[in-house]
Amino acid sequence: MPYQNRSELPDSVLNVLPVHAQDIYLEAFNHAWDEYADEHKRRDQETREETAHKVAWAAVKKTYKKNEESGKWQAKKSA
Repeated sequence: MPYQNRSELPDSVLNVLPVHAQDIYLEAFNHAWDEYADEHKRRDQETREETAHKVAWAAVKKTYKKNEESGKWQAKKSA
């Protein structure tokens, strides 16, 4: 079930991530959905959807972090 646009993303993504992070999530999810269609590529009996969500969150966390004080996701500062 790849996502066609941001509005289709789960509430747990829409309600917490900035728009750019949502775009990253959507693209990573859709790519992982295709990449892990073969169950032998997945770990620990995970479903295709579980794997795609994990990949998508990992992609977001490369560029964004959750602020410990506010709980809001924000872009990481460049080094």
